[in-house]
Amino acid sequence: MSDLRSTERPLLTRARIGVLMGGQSAEREVSLRTGAAVHRSLVRRGYDAVAIDVGPTLFQDLREQKIAVAFLSLHGPGGEDGAIQGFLETLGIPYTGSGVQASAIGMHKVTTKTLLAVAHIPVPAGTVVKRGEKVASASLLRKAKLRWPVVVKPASQGSTIGVTIVRKPSQWREALALAHRYDTDAMVEAYIPGHEVTVSIIGRRDAAPLVLPAVEIVAPGGFYDFAAKYEKGKTQYLCPAPLSAAVTKQIRALALRTYEVLGCEGAARVDFRITPRGRPFVLEINTAPGMTETSLLPMAAAKATIEYDELTERILESALARLDRSSGEGATS
Repeated sequence: MSDLRSTERPLLTRARIGVLMGGQSAEREVSLRTGAAVHRSLVRRGYDAVAIDVGPTLFQDLREQKIAVAFLSLHGPGGEDGAIQGFLETLGIPYTGSGVQASAIGMHKVTTKTLLAVAHIPVPAGTVVKRGEKVASASLLRKAKLRWPVVVKPASQGSTIGVTIVRKPSQWREALALAHRYDTDAMVEAYIPGHEVTVSIIGRRDAAPLVLPAVEIVAPGGFYDFAAKYEKGKTQYLCPAPLSAAVTKQIRALALRTYEVLGCEGAARVDFRITPRGRPFVLEINTAPGMTETSLLPMAAAKATIEYDELTERILESALARLDRSSGEGATS
């Protein structure tokens, strides 16, 4: 498989790259936007890249297009939960981002929190309510040592889909029903007042992962929901986040530790809530960060003087690093 690299030109690979996007999750439209932006970037950079909307004919599409490397621009279940990663591994096609295990863990917020807590990484207190389970809010909060308000969300979704900040008992059943619409597990966790901050990380083939500047998110009404994320002008972004040097250093270390504990590769983004007194809590990790015009990863990269096309190329390196391991040639070529 040595034909996947070129020493005669500056491109990382001459192989045909399939930008996998779309899919059937609730985040399909966002994924299409991410994929289109990535595809344009790779073409600008000179790569032989084709856009593929993931569906039932994916196997045939990959074969007909002679795809040798996959750039994953999928979001949500089926795209960042290990499913597509395992499928590509059975075909021997190297892909960008985290592997099967890290993707599956990162997508399931309950599993992520369990592992992070064991590693002494601060996470909000919480519990889980299964679909069909009849639980009164008062007894659940008492047992879990929680109090109003709480956050109710599906265990395996992104883009704040299915999330509700529940401030009183009258909102409880509706919030659970919404979360259970997307997942059998609904997470119920403490609402952390304060700042919403995210830290992005880019893995590197021959060096330690690069931790990018933190971004503080100031959303209308204090809730960074789907509209606030994807409608231009809805939200204010402060990059680098206006935090103290001590808190900045702490969340950078926690983000990197989270990335390493889960065994991530390529690009990832760790989301935090930081209390008014400067105490950070890890909310979740996104192992397939968005790459749209309003996405946080490109914003943080730009602040680190990494322009968009260079960012896509750096993410592409994670697929070639995976190829290095599978071919046993190391990461020197």
